[in-house]
This record gives sequence, structure tokens and C-alpha cells, in this order.
Amino acid sequence: MSVEIVNETTFTVDEPTMRRLAIFVVSAMKVHPDADLSIVFVDEVAMERLHVEWMDEPGPTDVMSFPMDELRPGSDEKPTDPGLLGDVVICPTVAEKQAITAGHPVDSEIRLLLTHGILHLLGFDHAEPDEEAAMFALQRQLLDSFAEQDSA
Repeated sequence: MSVEIVNETTFTVDEPTMRRLAIFVVSAMKVHPDADLSIVFVDEVAMERLHVEWMDEPGPTDVMSFPMDELRPGSDEKPTDPGLLGDVVICPTVAEKQAITAGHPVDSEIRLLLTHGILHLLGFDHAEPDEEAAMFALQRQLLDSFAEQDSA
């Protein structure tokens, strides 16, 4: 699994943990080990530009996903084909504000956003209540499993 991380901000991001989490999530979703993923951390100005251009919504957002080869989760018997999973773009300063509001560490919020973004790359959505329930349950399960593995 190739994971490229680019931090275009002055915000300190735990890149080794982000890489481990990305590989964990992608592996858990049975994506081919030769798939490529890009994670980019941007400031609020850059995120707002992307948000307006792609979603036609004002202001910066926390995370955006840009799928490339439209890979979907695989299975033990048949992982996805190799390919470009896509880009996850995260705004750490928006994440920081959300973390303060939620009362948890910024690193936890960024891990949540990365997992959320990867699931979007794999075709998950939360536009409908049943989709939201399924996606958020999977997101929580992946984050909990990662935390258990990473602390071992």
C-alpha cells in the first residue's frame, strides 16, 4: 500500500500514525495492497477553495475525499483490484475546533476524519439515515480496532 502524506500547513500532524491508520483501514476493507492513497493536510483558505469548487458550499470544511478509480471494499476471497484509491484532504484547524467542541484530543478528531475520508473513497456515504448509521458504525469499529492494535 502506497500512502503519500503531504502537510501543507504549519499544524503538526502525527504522520507515522496517520500512515499506520490509513494502511489499517484500507487493509481491513480488503483493498489490494498495491493501491495508492494520498492524504493532504491543508489550511482553511485552501480547504474553503476546494469546498466552494467541488461542493458549491461556502467556508472551509473538515475533510473532503476525491476518489480516483472508484475502488470498493473487497473480501478475503477477492480483494479490490490494484489502483488509485484517491485523495483525502483534511483541514487540521477545522479539526481542532471540532475536537474542542467534542471534548476530545485533536489527534482523535484527525484520525476520525481520515477514516471517514477513506470510507468515502470506498463508496460509503451518509446522506440517508440508514447509510449514516452503517458508515458511522463501521468508522467507530475501525477506529476502536486500530486503537487496540496500535496500543499493543
